[in-house]
Amino acid sequence: MNSEIVISVRELTKRFGDFTAVDRISFDVHRGEIFGFLGANGAGKTTAMRMLCGLSYPTAGSGSVAGFDVMREGEKIKRHIGYMSQRFSLYNDLTVWENMRLFAGIYGLNRRETEERASALLKRLNFEAERDTLVGSLPLGWKQKLSFAIATIHRPEVVFLDEPTGGVDPVTRRQFWELIYEAASEGTTIFVTTHYMDEAEYCSRVSIMVDGEVRALDTPARLKQQFAAESMDEVFRTLARGAQRGE
Repeated sequence: MNSEIVISVRELTKRFGDFTAVDRISFDVHRGEIFGFLGANGAGKTTAMRMLCGLSYPTAGSGSVAGFDVMREGEKIKRHIGYMSQRFSLYNDLTVWENMRLFAGIYGLNRRETEERASALLKRLNFEAERDTLVGSLPLGWKQKLSFAIATIHRPEVVFLDEPTGGVDPVTRRQFWELIYEAASEGTTIFVTTHYMDEAEYCSRVSIMVDGEVRALDTPARLKQQFAAESMDEVFRTLARGAQRGE
């Protein structure tokens, strides 16, 4: 694992009135790492991810993403990361190429860069024959792969994936993770939330949030050893059992 730290947070906190959604979390994520960020609904992981993506400012604590301060430089963070959610962000009434061109422009690529990178991505995904196909007519798994490709078209240092594989079959999920491994091997840092505990096994390290706090953080192998568990699902259930917040 590369020793260069790309995401760093210390005592990061987010309060909404009297409610503390994220309670003094601290961790580092390294370049090229696949970092799993787990937690049941209500644990605070979505709120934490929003702060790291520059969409919400912390109440207290400190942190940086791709070298930019989460307290003061949210707009700069947004320009230097990629983001993909379970709902995807593609426009169904535009073609594959038009979606690529649109998002490349949003990310600030010029025309030459857009042409070069979009063409390379189409070739890598074997999508060249689908260049002029409306995205709305693509199978779900293809949309998923295209959405990931678009999230990385500007070659960001960090890509945030918010439950990206929800609703797709196991074979497609596995193919999607092959794209993740490829991106990580090229030095892209992957920060991923998932409800699938088998996917947690694919991560370099995993953190598990309970009631706004990070209650565990280590490699999947060490977490299973620490909790005398046979699977990450068992580790997760052991920790979540004591949660005070509901779904």
